[in-house]
Amino acid sequence: MNLAELPCRTLAIVRGRDREAALRTVLTLAEEGLTASEVSLTTADALWVIERARRSLGPSALLGAGTVLTAADAARAAEAGASFLVTPGITDTESRLPHLIGAFTPTEVIEAGRRGALAVKLFPASLGGPAYLSALRAPFPEVPFLPVGGVDAASAAAYLAAGAVAVGVGSPLIGDAADGGDLAALRTRAAHWRAALTEAAAR
Repeated sequence: MNLAELPCRTLAIVRGRDREAALRTVLTLAEEGLTASEVSLTTADALWVIERARRSLGPSALLGAGTVLTAADAARAAEAGASFLVTPGITDTESRLPHLIGAFTPTEVIEAGRRGALAVKLFPASLGGPAYLSALRAPFPEVPFLPVGGVDAASAAAYLAAGAVAVGVGSPLIGDAADGGDLAALRTRAAHWRAALTEAAAR
């Protein structure tokens, strides 16, 4: 799994109160070319969403589970068909699956690396912004960072310019789609996101 090769270097974060709507959101994003999604385990019936999305998208789809807090969460997500796991912080989630481990401070970045993180999920990224990412990259130039939290199209481009391998985006892209909102509006947001990020992602 190479995060630098994600379409628009974007991981879509799906979190919602309606399992059918959350599933439709993942599938619609894939149709619109944003083929890497994380389904938060705080989503209604999240494991069902992951399982059904995996059936529809096939074994090669980049479909992960987010807000993974325990080893039991990790095991259930893997069984449902997740191909990677995302944690909000340093957790005990031993699994054969690649991990994107949440961290914010230098000490946490070191610990995430010690635990074999595929990438460090810089969270909540909005507390420091692209300037903080640049500062972190000075002592950690080889660490792949994926900023999450308050990321919109403008800040996403700035994070990529600051050296992020990719970005994670939730509500600015998803809107209310995973709660049963308008999928046509989701398609429009996805198109705008692709237009805004295609050039930045290619740098």
